[in-house]
Amino acid sequence: MRLLQNLRRTATICACIAGTLTFAETATAQAPDMPGQALAFDRAKGNCLTCHDIKGGDAPGNVGPPLADMKKRFPDRNALAAIVFDETRRNPLSVMPPFGRNLILTREEIESVVDFLYTR
Repeated sequence: MRLLQNLRRTATICACIAGTLTFAETATAQAPDMPGQALAFDRAKGNCLTCHDIKGGDAPGNVGPPLADMKKRFPDRNALAAIVFDETRRNPLSVMPPFGRNLILTREEIESVVDFLYTR
């Protein structure tokens, strides 16, 4: 009986260690490679993944369009920055938060997000 308890305890410890290693590997693999990515993926800041599918992000939403080929879709960088700043100026019915107007993101942070989106 005691041997069985020790084996279960050892198995639980091994499973926890394996889970920690798997989590660490996943976290490292998905670590942001640029500041704009960290902002875009941060659920408390840019929060782009709530509504958009972005390559490299997990649990994307489908309210907004996928954010892919952004440099091709928005060759005028200022147009994309303006959308992030306040999409309601272009589309008053938009549900996209006005990140700049509402002071959710600074102009510098918006530029970082645009830099990141231009890599997608």
